[in-house]
Amino acid sequence: MAKISFLGATGTVTGSRFLLNVDGLRLLMDCGLFQGPKENRLRNWERFPVDPSSIHRVLLTHAHIDHAGYLPRFCKQGFSGPVHCTRPTADLCRILLLDSAQLQEEDARWANKKGFSKHKPALPLFTTRDAEQALHRFEPVHYGEQLDLSDSIRVKFKDAGHLLGSSFIDIRMTKGKRRRKIVFCGDLGRPSRALLRDPVQVYDIDYLVLESTYGDRLHNDGSFLEELIRVVHESIERGGVLVIPSFAVGRTQTLLYVLRQLEGKRDIPVLPIYVDSPMALDALDIYERRIKDQNLASRTLTIKGKRIFRPQKLCLCDTREESKNIGNVEGRAIIIASSGMVTGGRILHHLAQRLPEQRNTILFVGYQAEGTRGRALINNEPSVKIHGRNIPVEAKIENLTGLSGHADYDETLAWLMGLNRSPEKIFIVHGEPESSDSLAEKIRSQFGWDVIVPELNEEFEIEL
Repeated sequence: MAKISFLGATGTVTGSRFLLNVDGLRLLMDCGLFQGPKENRLRNWERFPVDPSSIHRVLLTHAHIDHAGYLPRFCKQGFSGPVHCTRPTADLCRILLLDSAQLQEEDARWANKKGFSKHKPALPLFTTRDAEQALHRFEPVHYGEQLDLSDSIRVKFKDAGHLLGSSFIDIRMTKGKRRRKIVFCGDLGRPSRALLRDPVQVYDIDYLVLESTYGDRLHNDGSFLEELIRVVHESIERGGVLVIPSFAVGRTQTLLYVLRQLEGKRDIPVLPIYVDSPMALDALDIYERRIKDQNLASRTLTIKGKRIFRPQKLCLCDTREESKNIGNVEGRAIIIASSGMVTGGRILHHLAQRLPEQRNTILFVGYQAEGTRGRALINNEPSVKIHGRNIPVEAKIENLTGLSGHADYDETLAWLMGLNRSPEKIFIVHGEPESSDSLAEKIRSQFGWDVIVPELNEEFEIEL
């Protein structure tokens, strides 16, 4: 028998951490940060529920902070084994973890300077040195490459279509002539996305750990480009600035690709577009270098000489001085800055300046977790707290989901329909309670399969 323990991403979208004990090996699938409500974020400061030094390996589905962001603290607490993932994930983790550490150090310094933290002094969750130490543990592999953990256990990473380098973790155990498989989906991507390949179909699954971020919702893709065009034109008509909080890795690069396409078709005018995120700029460099890991359409345009991520008036802002200068922009411009859920980073300064003015527009293009400033804004809260101040919300708030990297429930059910046989159990994670429960019921109704929605720290024995 084997055992799986759900140490995160239960009852919430973030904090991906699943411990698999099998054949004498202790494997941690993902090592993510909790985000959102304060009670979730405080879990990042708690001692890990299992001694990190007792875990042999970490396997990462992809580079997003809620899946990989806890690694520096985890290593600091004693983990000393290898970290396995795809090569693009390793590239993105390098910039993402270092940037996260720097942001936390900056936020701690700012809190100490302004005195709005309850802790004296305020400390970062982990430092740049911690992140660098964690990155030395990475041992990446190619998609489909067989990683043998023992004579009986092999792992493969298969394209999940969610982010550059994102993967399903496919673990197979062989005893004699019998084979058993468990698959950790991480985040399930979507078909026919800009830049990314479709999620691959995985077969012969006995146990499946499946996300449910959009388990109770459908994406409205048909009108996304039309709605984006509308938002841009209305922003111009009001004479304000269009501010887009965006995830630095993946979403920003997709936005640049889409805006360049719309410019080329003359669906929107050529506007100054400011990308204000050092991490997004580093990720842009990786996306441009790793065209071969993207879909056929992206590669075809690149072969034709198109610079697919470069709108005509693109302004890349790296330094603090360049970021501050964006504050002088009066109108007819687009600002893209991280973080996507407005939990930190340079976007806070832009929103503190732009939110109180009715002529400005704030556009969300990704999921906003419960408890984040982004969720508060799309819920039409009259003010949000930024750097210890309550900022009134007068700007127009828009929310488009067509760029989401998460499958909705129809897309998830369609992917499950492609399985060649019924899994023995499906564990539903990565969702707020209503979303996870809704997807679980849909799977039971559609397929009649055994579906479980685990609770935090719950353990299950499985037969591998």
